[in-house]
Amino acid sequence: MLGFLKRPVVVTADINLNVVALTAVGLLSRLWHLAYPRAVVRDDCWQYYGAVPLWLTFDEVYYGQYISFYMKRIFFLDGSGPPFGHMLLALGGYLGGFDGNFLWNRIGAEYSSNVPVWSLRLLPALTGAFSIPMAYQILLELGFSHCAAMGAALLMLIENALITQSRLMLLESVLIFFNLLAVLSYLKFSNSQKHRPFSLSWWFWLMLTGVACSCAVGVKYMGIFTYLLVLAVASVHAWHLIGDQTLSNVCVLCHLLARAAALLVIPTLMYLLFFYVHLILVYRSGPHDQIMSSAFQASLEGGLARITQGQPLEVAYGSQVTLKNVFGKPVPCWLHSHQSTYPMIYENGRGSSHQQQVTCYPFKDVNNWWIVKDPGRHQLVVNNPPRPVRHGDVVQLVHGMTTRFLNTHDVAAPLSPHSQEVSCYVDYNISMPSQNLWRLDIVNRESDTEVWKTILSEVRLVHVNTSAVLKLSGAHLPDWGFQQLEVVGEKLSRGYHESMVWNVEEHRYGKSQEQKERELELHSPAQMDVSRNLSFMARFLELQPLRLSKDDVRLATRLQPLAFLQWRMLTAKSDDSEHKYSSSPLDWVTLDTSIAYWLHPRTSAQIHLLGNIVIWASASLAMVVYVLLFFWYLLRRRRSICDIPEDSWLRWVLAGALCAGGWAVNYLPFFMMEKTLFLYHYLPALTFQILLLPVVLQHVSDHLCRSQLLRSLFSALVVAWYSCACHVFNTLRPLTYGDKSLSPSELKALRWKDSWDILIRKH
Repeated sequence: MLGFLKRPVVVTADINLNVVALTAVGLLSRLWHLAYPRAVVRDDCWQYYGAVPLWLTFDEVYYGQYISFYMKRIFFLDGSGPPFGHMLLALGGYLGGFDGNFLWNRIGAEYSSNVPVWSLRLLPALTGAFSIPMAYQILLELGFSHCAAMGAALLMLIENALITQSRLMLLESVLIFFNLLAVLSYLKFSNSQKHRPFSLSWWFWLMLTGVACSCAVGVKYMGIFTYLLVLAVASVHAWHLIGDQTLSNVCVLCHLLARAAALLVIPTLMYLLFFYVHLILVYRSGPHDQIMSSAFQASLEGGLARITQGQPLEVAYGSQVTLKNVFGKPVPCWLHSHQSTYPMIYENGRGSSHQQQVTCYPFKDVNNWWIVKDPGRHQLVVNNPPRPVRHGDVVQLVHGMTTRFLNTHDVAAPLSPHSQEVSCYVDYNISMPSQNLWRLDIVNRESDTEVWKTILSEVRLVHVNTSAVLKLSGAHLPDWGFQQLEVVGEKLSRGYHESMVWNVEEHRYGKSQEQKERELELHSPAQMDVSRNLSFMARFLELQPLRLSKDDVRLATRLQPLAFLQWRMLTAKSDDSEHKYSSSPLDWVTLDTSIAYWLHPRTSAQIHLLGNIVIWASASLAMVVYVLLFFWYLLRRRRSICDIPEDSWLRWVLAGALCAGGWAVNYLPFFMMEKTLFLYHYLPALTFQILLLPVVLQHVSDHLCRSQLLRSLFSALVVAWYSCACHVFNTLRPLTYGDKSLSPSELKALRWKDSWDILIRKH
């Protein structure tokens, strides 16, 4: 029974030394002097030849501030994608012992001793290094030779832009890693399908495909392009599987359900998981939560939660409330009024009602308070017990500090002449009676008798006399309106918009009938013991459409929240100016652009995002050759002429679908994007182009070179071409690693294109 103990336990393993060697050299190229430079992008008093100072480039500053937020558990928003990539960078900081105490507001500042630079840059470097053997394995799984696979890996190894991007605290190399992992996992799953369906390895690679796709999307939304590509290829394979008559209906159904679970359900659950973990980690109020809803802000520790904690939940007649616009654009703001009136005559010659101004004000202020009044009673206090206000009730809103009623009438708004002016009614003893009745419409109600709730209820205020809805127009009033935002009455017939929706943010039960006592009450915080929590799904859904630009997030972090709101208010109109290093997708293919990342404060050592021009040009040429050959073969096969064997044709098509298709889906969508674009956005597409290059070279050698002499000559040309690529890599190496100071003449010699901003100091 225990006879097996008489024999030794032997474990055998197949080790591909090519993979080991490629991993080793990849780690060496990405990890060598990784902590250099110990500074973010410089901002020194330099003069430049054909360039400007580097204060515009802020990528390590951009991601570094989020790492500090994670370390301090402060809530933040990012416009580039879901939080998974930021959490990975923060993990490096956590493992390195970073406490988050570093001021990221000055680009070019030296990292202090408490910042673990090597640890923070480690993850991008590791993913960049592991992408090299992964490229090798992808070509092997596609059925190409070890020579072609080695060629793809070596091209990834010496591509300067990929090296630069992976050695800094940036996310492009992480995105590329998960893109390649998704493709490799699916290929391994597909090859397992041919031999051992439903085996342990079959399930492993299928599940890993879904996990890798979700991680790619979780790093940056750009990852969805590769995810859709994998889904498309998997759909085609599933379609062929359905037509396989050797499989039973039950077997086909199991195959489809397994693919749906792995490629649809798992990515969805993981996407939710990223946000769930993110919201657990960042539970404290910070500078970015100002643009979130009142309910979201109240769910964070500190900030608004300190103000709203203990507020009454149900709004009653006599309640004192502040009303925040749900839309929050161009800036979050609250319904507001003050003693000033609309001018008698506007600049364009139109007349006004000369009533008290009603605006939307983007700052906390005592003039934001309103009292909910029952039109049938004179009192402005809450009864005991309170009488709650319900959906459909008619109310009056009394401005707390001036005791004037919210009013609208058939007078054109100052900046929106097709809408009605909204004011607080002033009785001038003329034939313009007050029209101050408003019907409460709870938009997110669950029943027609629902009570108006603090923070949770989203309401519209519909004017009884004219059926106009209280709306934030978003226009900035002139100086007579103190640059505050215009509020108008919009006809219901014009349709629904979020700018018509408001919610109660601050709330107290009014107790003072006398005006002076009530003014003191409005300045005092409310203290009642009622708590509320916002569910994870509610917070998750609110985060999805809400994305800030990098400039907005960066400035919100560097400034105080109110200063940020003021900046947003003053710059609400679109700015047509472009970033110094922004570029168009057409510039990327021909490498007509570069990005200066770092400049040494005393020497000419510098780091640039600059690609290996031999590899970039060759990859683009390979793409053209592939497309031409593909359509040539396709046309000839239509005429029943098969130039290559069937297995070679299927391998050729699959390689094109994943490599050429990967380039297309990661490149062409940028032509439809309006956001500011940079050269590094092209790197995921370039990676797929690099994978296609050895595929085309092997195809030419195997099928187009008919004689041994031609094959030998072609191989010699390939060796010479790769030697040129290595020479370019070595020439640009000082700009890739930034570890060598070059003379002005050497720097000018590297400026192969006029559009390359090589920084040269003038003495």
